[in-house]
Amino acid sequence: MSNLLLNFPPGFFTTPASKAILARAETLAAASGGGVRKTSHNTPEEIRADLAWADHLIYWSWPVLEDAVLDAAPNLTWSGQLDCSRTGAETALRRKLPLSLGKFCWSPAVSEMALTLTLGLLRRTSDYHAAMRAGTETWVGDFPTSIDVRERELTGRSVGIIGFGRIGRRYRELLAPFHCVVRTYDPFLPAEAAVAAGVQLTDLNTVLADSDVVVICAANNPGSQKLIGAPEIARLRKDAVFINVARSALVDYDALSARLAHGDLSAALDVFDQEPLALDSPLRRQANLYLTPHRAGGLMASVERGLGQLVGDYERVLKGLAPQFPLLPQMVPGLDG
Repeated sequence: MSNLLLNFPPGFFTTPASKAILARAETLAAASGGGVRKTSHNTPEEIRADLAWADHLIYWSWPVLEDAVLDAAPNLTWSGQLDCSRTGAETALRRKLPLSLGKFCWSPAVSEMALTLTLGLLRRTSDYHAAMRAGTETWVGDFPTSIDVRERELTGRSVGIIGFGRIGRRYRELLAPFHCVVRTYDPFLPAEAAVAAGVQLTDLNTVLADSDVVVICAANNPGSQKLIGAPEIARLRKDAVFINVARSALVDYDALSARLAHGDLSAALDVFDQEPLALDSPLRRQANLYLTPHRAGGLMASVERGLGQLVGDYERVLKGLAPQFPLLPQMVPGLDG
């Protein structure tokens, strides 16, 4: 018998695609002779009573399953999560609580956004679009003298990837047709894995100084906060493209703004220290900074992929089979927090 707790924001239970996938989990629980509770708890205090009832849990990532929470959940034998903090992962591993992780469901969409921003900044498509809308565009007249040399193709460029997890690796795959020279900085990446992926594993300063394009794909953990500060931003080459689709805590945005003010760098940010971004944020007023509202991974395809993985593992657990998407100790360094 499986008493299943589904804990998600309310929209997961009403949006047709996610509702249908979660309904499959409900059917599995009912077939086992158990019950289902659908909740939207945000705090340990709110979830405690329902968690004490549950044998299995499928949820996003909060409240974090720390010791105090799990101590009140004696029946819980498996958890399936769309994401997991480092603290939650370490707790689950220490307590030998099987945990399936759907975190990598976001990676394909995030890497595609990174490529989109790379091409957009190099080809200046946002600038051209805005100018065409406003009727202020400049047409090429004295050719080739009037070509804007800041507009470049991606083919053959040097690209630096900071953090070579699932997102960084997929982004590198997407770069393959462009025949780029790709370097990466990732202290957790084995040298043989870098060779297999066709990237040069090197130090952070080399990635920053020798790349036309730099993309941040790393996790936010104590060792990476403000990884890119003023000294690092100063090392970016003239007219480089700088993109952050990871976490805002990795980059000193004040230092980035100061460099952008010189006009010799273009950047794109999808993540911010405060979300939603304040309407009066200075970031909104920098002409060579392109902003997207934390949309890199947030596609329905990502949600469907992640929920499908978790419900699939739930079915395997009920059948006594090993999950296909288990949390493994080697994943912990790549988790936030």
